Amino acid sequence: MRANLVSVNDLDRLSRDGTVVILDCRFALNDPDAGRAAYEGSHIPKARYVDLERDLSGTISSESGRHPLPDFSVWCEKISNLGIDDGSPIALYDGGPGVFAARLWWMLAWAGIDNVMLVDGGFSEWRKQGLPLESGDAQDDRSALQGAMHAQDREQTTHVNAQFLLEQLNDSQVLILDAREEERFSGRKEPLDKKAGCIPGAVNRHFALNLSEGTFKSPAVLEVEFREVLQGMSPKSVVHSCGSGVTACHNLFAMEYAGLSGSQLYPGSWSEWIVDPLRPIQVQG
Repeated sequence: MRANLVSVNDLDRLSRDGTVVILDCRFALNDPDAGRAAYEGSHIPKARYVDLERDLSGTISSESGRHPLPDFSVWCEKISNLGIDDGSPIALYDGGPGVFAARLWWMLAWAGIDNVMLVDGGFSEWRKQGLPLESGDAQDDRSALQGAMHAQDREQTTHVNAQFLLEQLNDSQVLILDAREEERFSGRKEPLDKKAGCIPGAVNRHFALNLSEGTFKSPAVLEVEFREVLQGMSPKSVVHSCGSGVTACHNLFAMEYAGLSGSQLYPGSWSEWIVDPLRPIQVQG
């Protein structure tokens, strides 16, 4: 996977010629309508809104987590409707940290699209720099933005499922890296899911550790920090998890950005793991 960042000032210059597709991924887990409301209030010029639950998630079932992946063919159709094709450079942003943008980055990579950049610092940094804004909904003329995307032979093997992890729980060559904040990982607090704790044997690295003052740390710094977590293991041994497969993408992006390539995502994450009472859980002491 290619993990690229673009500064807000560079995006401002790139956007003026109209060749870059800009997607706004702002969302609030505790208020699903807040992201679109924020987008309609003000957004980066020419940006189009992508909703975590309506666009980047499939149908929730009794066996799924809170944000299951959509069927791959459905996702490819959604990509086309967003005006994305193989040749378009794509810039993704959210409110700032990059977690929802990273989810879309990962999903585009899933479909074999890698000409993608995360906007470093997101909308918060854009406003901080006093760059131009638009308001309203820029998505009225979707028919003019149909891209050329086909599902055949595009799906990339970049994730694992719960059964894989269940079978590998005692495998010292598999490292589950959990991106949630420590108090949720340890089980001391759980505001979103029905059970508290973590997958047995998982290691915690809160996604916010990838940032410094709102923007990503340098690749060199991130490499040092992740190698400390890896303790000599290959990046390919890492499976990223979180609450529902969103913030895990931030750690995955950070590893790729640091040159530590090949880790995978567990999209269902904790919220899927706990739906089966036979799957073991761990609560930290």
